[in-house]
Amino acid sequence: MQSAGPKLLLGAAMALPLLNACGIGEAGETAVAATRAPAPIPVKVAGPWLGEARAVHRTTTHLEPVEEARIVTRVDGEVLEILVEEGETVSEGEVLARLDGERLRLRLAEVKARLDQTRREYRRNVQLNERGLVSQTAFEGVRYEMEALESDYRLAKLELSYTELRAPFDAVVTERLIKHGNMLPAGTEAFRIANVSALEANLSVPQRAMSKFTPGQSAVLAMDALPEQRFEGTVLRVSPTVDPLSGTFRVTLSVPSKGNALRPGMFARADVAWDIRENALLVPRNAVMEDDSEQSVWVVRDGRAWRQVIRTGIVSDETVEILEGLDPADTIVVAGQSGLREGTAIQVHGHTGADNASQQENVI
Repeated sequence: MQSAGPKLLLGAAMALPLLNACGIGEAGETAVAATRAPAPIPVKVAGPWLGEARAVHRTTTHLEPVEEARIVTRVDGEVLEILVEEGETVSEGEVLARLDGERLRLRLAEVKARLDQTRREYRRNVQLNERGLVSQTAFEGVRYEMEALESDYRLAKLELSYTELRAPFDAVVTERLIKHGNMLPAGTEAFRIANVSALEANLSVPQRAMSKFTPGQSAVLAMDALPEQRFEGTVLRVSPTVDPLSGTFRVTLSVPSKGNALRPGMFARADVAWDIRENALLVPRNAVMEDDSEQSVWVVRDGRAWRQVIRTGIVSDETVEILEGLDPADTIVVAGQSGLREGTAIQVHGHTGADNASQQENVI
């Protein structure tokens, strides 16, 4: 009986190529490929830059004149003349309208006639009193009567002057509320005037920001009516009290009317800078990550990304001020961070320069 050993060895040798042809070798190639380094992750990077960081309070308001007045009649009378119209500029003391003052003129004439008579009588009594021909009581009575008539005369003269409605300061007539021939009782509002050369804006600010506002801080205002222009303002005063109903306090801005372009009542959007930092180190806001109250960025070194913890300052809609953790020479990842791990290889697909912003604002 022949041995089966040589035949089995020969069969096994012939079977090896068949096994490779059936794909058993592909498993080996897959295992080798798994040991290769992963492909670099595409990212965009940027470098920190130095710029101005501004912490601002942003709100809406309306412009108001610093000086405004309602011209009200002080005596009864019919409107005889209207001398100004809405939109006209008037000077301090200028007559705006005249009322019928005939009754008051007659009363003034009557009081003056009585006063003149009493003055003559008083002068005669002075001479008689010096000669002892009149009692002291009678003499004092004439003097008191004369003083009372002098007061009546001044009052009648003052009331007659009220028939002329005058401007109390240089202003623009903003509204005329009377017509020629109107019979006006005392206390009727006739005109409204305003000094439009200097305006104010009152802001309602949440009480948590009370410590951040002081007179002299700068503000920038934008008007819906003048969308292409910006106007400078200054914090004029800060109210020391908080409204218990709204929980806010009032901040008043002084807003010069540049070239008389601004008008009372205009709707304005105001930004008040309560903190300004020059040469702040800034990075794009989308580069900063927050995790368990800790903030960090991905820093690029030797083609790899490394997590760097930072401390931030003023935060705006677009940028973050870096107080600690970065240098101006660093390069950070601004897009593509989601797939990064410590030491991940990266491939730069874009670089954002520092030209996109030199001044950024934190809005509260």
